[in-house]
Amino acid sequence: MKQQPDIQVVGMECGNDILQHMAVVTPDTLLVANNTNKCVLLVDSRKGGVLSEVQLQGGPGRMCLTDRNTAAVGVGKEKIQMIHVKDKTLTLCRVLTVREGRCGITCRGNTLVVSYCKPPWLEVISLEGKILYQFHTTWKTQHFKRPWFICTTPDETILISDSYTNTITKVDESLNILQTFTSPLLQMPHDITAVTEDQILVCSNYNNSLLLLKPSTNTMSTLLGEDDGIKHPNSLAYCPDQKKLFIVSDYTNTIKVYQIT
Repeated sequence: MKQQPDIQVVGMECGNDILQHMAVVTPDTLLVANNTNKCVLLVDSRKGGVLSEVQLQGGPGRMCLTDRNTAAVGVGKEKIQMIHVKDKTLTLCRVLTVREGRCGITCRGNTLVVSYCKPPWLEVISLEGKILYQFHTTWKTQHFKRPWFICTTPDETILISDSYTNTITKVDESLNILQTFTSPLLQMPHDITAVTEDQILVCSNYNNSLLLLKPSTNTMSTLLGEDDGIKHPNSLAYCPDQKKLFIVSDYTNTIKVYQIT
């Protein structure tokens, strides 16, 4: 993994504007959530310039692309805002109302998988907001405690990081648990993203590191750490076309870029 020049988002001052989450739209553009200013930005991933911006009714949370031209962005505690991306311009579309306490969100096929932290809960919903599947048990006996971030692998497996239990869990399309991964290296996992079905990158926020999870061997190893400039990593985005990884840490407006070799 080779480090590339950082992206400094033009017009954003560190401390006032905090980047929360990202999604790759094209090889040259990133969708970025700015929680402080309650907006979503379309950013030039080469120069850092803001190409387009939309204001939201609340702070943006996790996001994912449902296709090349549409993104789903969590807003506030119980909304998902659909945003259309065309000709490097962002436009607000429909709003989905979901259960209060929404945290993570990912797309699988023509559905959204949504996690909730309080109480812990998982749902699969249609792109129109209809609930298709649910996973829920009581607080004392359930598998999840704080299912915060979710990603979908290229083979459409769903992976969920739990920052309370320090685990990564694999579930199927009906939210049945398939496998759980843990390691002493995994401390307060935040965002996760898949490079391949067997190369899962995980932000270990507390340990200031980026981990590689290999589900086939149930192993984790450290790819990047503090010596590489990683401090409290919060969000990841991977561009398969260019094999580039984008990382945002807590309380910063800088996006670190790495070329995966």
